[in-house]
Amino acid sequence: MILYSGVALGRKNWLFATSVKGAEAIATWYTIIETAKANGLEPYHYLKYLLTAFPYYQRDGRDIEALLPWNVSADGIVKIS
Repeated sequence: MILYSGVALGRKNWLFATSVKGAEAIATWYTIIETAKANGLEPYHYLKYLLTAFPYYQRDGRDIEALLPWNVSADGIVKIS
């Protein structure tokens, strides 16, 4: 079994970015995932929460700063052990 560090895996994925916008999108997702990890949140569950809550925040004109990993209450989001 081969284990890749986050940076090495990202570096391999960046090879497939065929445009500047594609590279920016990959960098954005990578940043969101690594920031969730740095704040002790399981990335999958944080992304699921984020993608579920974001449309409601947009619709209601609420400040999306509350969705940032360091502002999210851990209720319903799995923490990294």
